Amino acid sequence: MLDVGEMRRLRQVRVAEPEAIAAAASARRRRSLVERGGRLMLIAADHPARGALGVRDDPLAMGDRRELLERLVVALARPGVDGVLATPDIVEDLLLLGALDDRVVVGSMNRGGLAGSVSELDDRFTAYDAAAIAASGLDGGKMLLRIDLGDPDTVSTLEACGRAVSELAARRLVAMIEPFMATRAGDGRLRNDLSAAAVVRACAIAGGLGSTSAYTWLKLPVVEEMERVLAATTLPVLLLGGDPDVAPQETYAAWEKALALEGVHGLVVGRALLYPPDGDVAAAVDTATALVKPGARE
Repeated sequence: MLDVGEMRRLRQVRVAEPEAIAAAASARRRRSLVERGGRLMLIAADHPARGALGVRDDPLAMGDRRELLERLVVALARPGVDGVLATPDIVEDLLLLGALDDRVVVGSMNRGGLAGSVSELDDRFTAYDAAAIAASGLDGGKMLLRIDLGDPDTVSTLEACGRAVSELAARRLVAMIEPFMATRAGDGRLRNDLSAAAVVRACAIAGGLGSTSAYTWLKLPVVEEMERVLAATTLPVLLLGGDPDVAPQETYAAWEKALALEGVHGLVVGRALLYPPDGDVAAAVDTATALVKPGARE
């Protein structure tokens, strides 16, 4: 449990010793990105910085930072979990809590496309940049790429993502792209197209970004005809967690089927594991990890 005293210490460090964050990053024990078996199990925690705090019927589920950090610490301590994908504020809290030694850490880069905003597609790089990821000793950077062919804001995000891919590759750091074809519905909300044809198209666009794709990985949704999607790229693929509103057993079954396909190297899951319906984070994480790495708990 993350108690009141630990939260108080985090706040005191941020006021009186902000340099302790850089010191903790420098002292962190690092590991290789992929180890034996070449599979990754990452916990995503970058939703809050885009204003996406809701889980199921609670619109502010991720709004309690102590609770979120506690759930992350539990998840990161489970056997077989490789690391976290998060924004600087969360990464730094976890560093100060000593939760990131021997873990992969991927920094989330573009959080400017605030959920529900009129400028959501102008997804500016408001968090990590490649230089900061390298300076902090992180293992790569993740970027969200929503592509609406009818919205001119798409091109600025494409350009920014291409630049980030090049800058990360120059430092031999992974660029993890999460691409979607998207469109605005009649109510004005941005919706991702989860048809196989749309995901194939998004893969093709994302794979061509930057001056090299040598360090590019794709983070893709699990959709129907996943074989067709994976045939569209030679880049390493991680599966994203999907909608936490779906029944857990249905979600696990979809992950298991997709994880068996060639080219898939693991899962990146956030709310579906951090906020399971029964509240048991450890059990949810263990179930997902067993799909990625059978025998991880042995």
